[in-house]
Amino acid sequence: MRYGQSWAQEDNAYDARFKATAVRLSDLPEVLIQDVAAALDIHPFMLSRWRKQAREGMIVTKGVKIDVTTAAELKRLRELEKRYKVLKEEHALLKKAIRFASDRKRRSSSLSNQTGPNTKSR
Repeated sequence: MRYGQSWAQEDNAYDARFKATAVRLSDLPEVLIQDVAAALDIHPFMLSRWRKQAREGMIVTKGVKIDVTTAAELKRLRELEKRYKVLKEEHALLKKAIRFASDRKRRSSSLSNQTGPNTKSR
């Protein structure tokens, strides 16, 4: 079986309403295609193809209602991912600051050991 055929067969496993709903969900502001695809357990490439088909008029999305709860959950997921990314960056920055401070302290203590406790520096 060729690569293109497997996508076509998998694509036929979903009805027009499911595809239209997926496209509508992916059109929501602040929602990523990857998030919708993950939530619907489909490959992001397939959803991108459906979006293209909708732009070309092959999939009709007009009049398709989307579940308010699902839409809210996708937006919440996107917001959590944004916050997580910021927290990861802050964590990395804090680790660098701690490493810098301990290196500085280590260097400082090794310098004081070289001069000796009773030696006065002028």
